[in-house]
Amino acid sequence: MSLTLTTGLIIAIAFVLLFLAVLTTLSDGLVKMAAKQNGQDPDSFGVLPNDVPSLMKMRKGRPNHVPKDANFVALKRGFNIRLLGEAKEVLDTEIPTVQSSTYAIKPKDFIGMMPIPKVVVGEGDNIKAGDVLFYDKQRPEIKYAAPVSGEMLRIQRGEKRSINEVVILADKEMEYRQYDLPDLNTVSYEQLSAFLLESGAWPFIRQRPFDTVAEHTMPPKAIFVTTFDTAPLAPSFDLTVKGREAEFQKGLDVLTKLTAGKVHVSVNANEPKTSTAFTNATGVSKHWIKGAHPAGNVGIQIHHIDPVNTGDVVWHLDVHGVLVLGTLFTKGIFDTRRVVALTGSEIDEPRLVYAHQGICIENFVANIPTKEEVIHTNKEGEAVKTIRRAVRLVSGDPLTGTQIDEKGYLGFFDDQLTTIAEGDYYELFGWLVPQTGHPTIKKSFPAGLVKDVYYKADTQQNGEYRAFVVSGEYEQVLPMDLYPQHLMKAIKANDYEKMEGLGILELGEEDIALCEYVCTSKQPLQKILRDGLDMIREQG
Repeated sequence: MSLTLTTGLIIAIAFVLLFLAVLTTLSDGLVKMAAKQNGQDPDSFGVLPNDVPSLMKMRKGRPNHVPKDANFVALKRGFNIRLLGEAKEVLDTEIPTVQSSTYAIKPKDFIGMMPIPKVVVGEGDNIKAGDVLFYDKQRPEIKYAAPVSGEMLRIQRGEKRSINEVVILADKEMEYRQYDLPDLNTVSYEQLSAFLLESGAWPFIRQRPFDTVAEHTMPPKAIFVTTFDTAPLAPSFDLTVKGREAEFQKGLDVLTKLTAGKVHVSVNANEPKTSTAFTNATGVSKHWIKGAHPAGNVGIQIHHIDPVNTGDVVWHLDVHGVLVLGTLFTKGIFDTRRVVALTGSEIDEPRLVYAHQGICIENFVANIPTKEEVIHTNKEGEAVKTIRRAVRLVSGDPLTGTQIDEKGYLGFFDDQLTTIAEGDYYELFGWLVPQTGHPTIKKSFPAGLVKDVYYKADTQQNGEYRAFVVSGEYEQVLPMDLYPQHLMKAIKANDYEKMEGLGILELGEEDIALCEYVCTSKQPLQKILRDGLDMIREQG
């Protein structure tokens, strides 16, 4: 009898606790909703104190290192892919400067450029850093400049005589083009934009929608600068700007002259310490962003701060672009030097280096066996040797980067070389085997339950292309008020009206890359999105 009473008492207590937990959670949610409707930060209000765990969750709220009067955005969705091979952060004085014999600018890095731009230098010509190399025939006002001085070596052509690379044989000692700088205090928008177009600095400014190089005839309603990158293995911009704080501020000053709206600078709230170049920036509107990847993507930040609506144009840059503008106006030179991360589990020593834009990666991967011999038996029982690729080299991060070969060049906007093992093997029973070898948001692998574990990446797809039917996956990792799966289907159906209504103009490939990573159907979402954006852009 006593056992029955004890059991009943335990059940009753459990029900009471459950009722209180549900009531508290609902009350907390209502208070947050009221705060949001009144224009307040929801994370600053609630039934529960910030430092007291509830029965359902732990409220983290605004970190202590975020200024109380700063605009704070906490993103609830996202996913950090933790991979082995991250370059360890060191003091800026410990980062070596590396050089290559050749550098290249690749026209295909620029969305919408004609496959055969007009090259204005010939093979054998001597050029200085900042001299114009080529321009797009559709937009001849925008000039693309040499990142280093040297000799024009060759024009590397591809299919149908398209230009893949414009290659420069670099000097050992850098020579810079001299500029007649306008006075920032008196310069007009037309004068400043004309100077930037001719100087070669303009291509660092991109726009949403479409993520193309900015259209100078359409001044933006706002300009965004993101100061952190949450992509896998990405380097920290804190080191890039170390010792160049004055140039960064000058670059922001230049940007304020290019818009009648605000210049928004997004600061990393995930870290307690970040560069004072970002936190103490003046003349701009600062926003503290907290969350997992893709919190560092400028598209996510635009969505939560000043969204792109139909007819709007917003420009954006990363820290490298701001420094190019700032150095141009402080030192009068076109300087593309940046911190580059050599990353991935297949590189001998993941590390950070200083390098100029478009550097050849040949020396970085000299000791990596990118190809290997494989012996197999043919139908006649004979041993046959074949050569297969063992390591994939990626210019950029693993989610959005471009595959290059051992003598390839870093992309125009890239500050990362990633090495990934090729995954051309079969996995017995696949996800049925209990193992932790795959970073995933699913609970099919124990990795879905274990946090902060680092994994060795390979290119294995872990599944085949299949029907586009699974719902709710993309919304788990995309911190935007969109329906990405419905958008992708609208693009495949060529439904222009639905594309725009579902928010395609707010997106770039990097924003949807994580959705592609978690996609059960293995859909090429980045390609689908680009096809949709190109369709709308061509329609005008």
